[in-house]
Amino acid sequence: MKLLEGKNAIITGGSRGIGKGIAEVFAKQGANVAFTYNSSADAANVLAEELSKLGVKAKAYQSNAASFKEADQLVKDVAEDFGSIDILVNNAGITKDNLLMRMSEEDFDKVIEVNLKSIFNMTKAVQRTMLKQRKGSIINMSSVVGVSGNAGQANYAASKAGIIGFSKSMAQELGSRNIRTNVVAPGFIETEMTAKLDEKVVDGWRQAIPLKRGGSPEDIANTCVFLGSDLSAYITGQVLHVDGGMNT
Repeated sequence: MKLLEGKNAIITGGSRGIGKGIAEVFAKQGANVAFTYNSSADAANVLAEELSKLGVKAKAYQSNAASFKEADQLVKDVAEDFGSIDILVNNAGITKDNLLMRMSEEDFDKVIEVNLKSIFNMTKAVQRTMLKQRKGSIINMSSVVGVSGNAGQANYAASKAGIIGFSKSMAQELGSRNIRTNVVAPGFIETEMTAKLDEKVVDGWRQAIPLKRGGSPEDIANTCVFLGSDLSAYITGQVLHVDGGMNT
């Protein structure tokens, strides 16, 4: 029995990195997957084809989650194409790191808009469908940085901490309709982005983690499978740290 058999999921920022990992594992667990991409149309279409081969419905949508109008239209399109929306994974995010003394207003605003306002846009858009269904699981991607902060990432940390507060509020607002809202807080996850970094630096980070390794997109995806499935039917308003023990 596949844990997400027949469920329909939207994953924002699904064409690469952690989002791609979630899309792949969801499809393997039987979910039909609608995922968004920003610019990489070719990679998105290749992924949609790969997922379809697993026997599920998969479709890529170009959509900017930071745009209220685009988020609203996306949810309408997915509801029409897929029939229902059971799971929303808000994964789209960016970084523009700098010490506060060097951080521009634009770099602060952009990170808040893409990382935090997108959660508002997508949740507001999807709640209509989920309220009618009287069920749904919303999974918001925060970060260990949103819990403990990090020098040089004030904008990113603020956006990721904001996601936690927003999600706990949604758990209280939407719980009576059987709509659950939870947060995943990844630690150091190794993706194509981290592969470009100096190996010695990366290994230093690994050694500082109790499990002595970086996480994989699959580690995050497996947690999202749990939160999207009926196994977590009585869990809402929680922050799951998937960080190898970084934040203990």
